[in-house]
Amino acid sequence: MHTVAVLALDRVIPFDLSTPIEVFTRTRLPDGRPGYQIRVCAEKPEIDAGAFTLRAHWGLDGLKGADTIIVPGTDAPAAPLAPAVRDALRAAAEHGTRIASICSGTFPLAATGLLDGLRATTHWIAADLLATAHPDIEVDPDVLYVDNGQILTSAGAAAGLDLCLHMIRRDYGSAVAADAARLSVMPLEREGGQAQFIVHDHAPTPQGSALEPLLTWLQDNLGSDLTLADIAAHAGTSTRTLIRRFREQTGTTPLQWLHRARVRQAQHLLETTRHSVERIGAQVGFGSPTAFRDRFKRTTGVSPHTYRRAFS
Repeated sequence: MHTVAVLALDRVIPFDLSTPIEVFTRTRLPDGRPGYQIRVCAEKPEIDAGAFTLRAHWGLDGLKGADTIIVPGTDAPAAPLAPAVRDALRAAAEHGTRIASICSGTFPLAATGLLDGLRATTHWIAADLLATAHPDIEVDPDVLYVDNGQILTSAGAAAGLDLCLHMIRRDYGSAVAADAARLSVMPLEREGGQAQFIVHDHAPTPQGSALEPLLTWLQDNLGSDLTLADIAAHAGTSTRTLIRRFREQTGTTPLQWLHRARVRQAQHLLETTRHSVERIGAQVGFGSPTAFRDRFKRTTGVSPHTYRRAFS
């Protein structure tokens, strides 16, 4: 069983703390077994969590042997990191432990030096502070999360859910992650990034739910040979207007959204059917097996065959 250690630092944000506990605790494998064992670890006997005081069952020793460590955010991101916490996280990284942060938890993770030279994100409102305090980090304020392999970071609040579901999919495949997403009443993968939620000096004018019928139509027609002009014609608008509205509401372009939706459907088919890779590529709308393999690997990091061996 995969062990997840959730590290509660002083002034931890309760929402960020509870997110991984709830998501991982409720994750079940196809045979009904739990997918994860959870440890809540604290740097000292009592932790200030704002509205309440936290007593954890584990100290920093609970980080040892964990497969994944989650660092939730705190309401004092610029606070100095205790040397014992810094050393414990560094030691875990040296042993190959996966380490992820939620929201402002990127700051204590950054203080360990483990993010130097990497791309990372945090809550958009704190992104400039992170970039200033840690110039060796490539801060991306627009995305929901960043996966660097061993080290992952997420944006604020609900983006922690996106990150947890992403890690479940990495560990056990999209079918198990989809079940966890349904229990959390969340989509397995939200399109776009936190650019949708940033307050701009001149705010964009999103169209509310105007794209929903179009996204449903796209989802129902993944196997069709669709061009940008086809999508715009169905939406009854120009291609320029379509691209602008897509960026405002999803943070991506129509064709990028379509490609990712096709790959997600292909993941499901690879897990649940014995169809050939070539047939699945055609089913989800790729014009050739080579185009399918290239797009799948670019999106997931592995080939369709490797993905099927891991998660079928």
